[in-house]
Amino acid sequence: MASRSLGGLSGSRGGCKKSLSARNAAVERRNLITVCRFSVKTLIDRSCFETIDDSSPEFNNFAAILEQILSHRLKGQITWFGYESPRSFWDYIRVACRKVSQNCICSIENMENVSSSRAKGRAWIRVALMEKHLSEYISTALRDFKTTRRFYEDGAIVLGEEANMLAGMLLGLNAIDFSFCLKGEGLDGNFPAVIDYTPYLKFTQSSDSISSDEEELRTLGSSGSESSTPENVGPPFIMDENSWFNKCKRVKQKYQLTLEQKGYLEELLRLRENQLSESVSQNKILLQRIEDSDLAHKLEKEQLEYIIVELQDQLKSYQSLDQLSAEVSLSQASLDPGQSQEGDGKQDTLNLISEGKEDTPSLLGLCGSLTSVASYKSLTSLKSNDYLASPTAEMTSPGLTPS
Repeated sequence: MASRSLGGLSGSRGGCKKSLSARNAAVERRNLITVCRFSVKTLIDRSCFETIDDSSPEFNNFAAILEQILSHRLKGQITWFGYESPRSFWDYIRVACRKVSQNCICSIENMENVSSSRAKGRAWIRVALMEKHLSEYISTALRDFKTTRRFYEDGAIVLGEEANMLAGMLLGLNAIDFSFCLKGEGLDGNFPAVIDYTPYLKFTQSSDSISSDEEELRTLGSSGSESSTPENVGPPFIMDENSWFNKCKRVKQKYQLTLEQKGYLEELLRLRENQLSESVSQNKILLQRIEDSDLAHKLEKEQLEYIIVELQDQLKSYQSLDQLSAEVSLSQASLDPGQSQEGDGKQDTLNLISEGKEDTPSLLGLCGSLTSVASYKSLTSLKSNDYLASPTAEMTSPGLTPS
């Protein structure tokens, strides 16, 4: 019976330990994600007033929080001798973020002043923030679940539901212009990152607790002697004037900054409106010029077409005259053998002239009409009449007198 009771007690203790470890892991994950959300909001608020660099405490705290999140329940590296050596989150990022287009993994690996794995991881955080791709790197690494499972143990933040929230929170940092020096003390990998929780702690005391504190102070004051009463006990809650002054100063700075931005945007809008009106007027002038040039081109085209038609008509008339002169010369050469040589020279000249011209169907018809038989007969009859003897000459000739 005693052995059974001891066995049940040990089993209950084992179950309590497991539940306690699970609760601690859940609380740790929730705390880190909540603090990361606060740090991102603080960075965005601070960027409205000053440039974020390595000297900014808000950034140093954010880098420490992100390093703690990426190092949460990270597996060690097994050596050849079976020992487990510690590993940095850079080993995971180097493998899981290879698929990001135009990544900075190779440039981080080739940095001369950064030797340790932790320092390379810190340099990667700064370079990714300056490139405005930190959220893209984290999202790509989380999508590679096989690699993430190989590097992290169960219960890690990157393996839980909080991982999607982390990628969404880091997306707001793309609106900030960061400026870092990759040779500073922030890249020293010999010291672990420590989170400062004090900027995110806020305690608001209610009126009930104030009254109870007053009663406690009076009780403590009267405990020395029964007759003594605390007459000059002030209120325990004293308003800090410096805090209100700082808040008022910050609000004033925000108002001035907003007012300056408003004036800048109004001036920019006015300039853009002027530029738009000038562009519209210039567009109208250009359209009118295009219309005028189109009209001038149309008129010039019509004139050129009219000139081309006239030139074609003149060419046809010149070709018909050449053909006519050639036929006349041929007819003269056939009737006057003595002028054959001269006619042959003229014919050669006409042939040379006509060789450089092309006959069109319309001109061929005209040439055919000129070379018809009737026209040739009329020309020969006109030429032969010059050589016919007159009747009076025949009558007066002595060889024709009657015997």
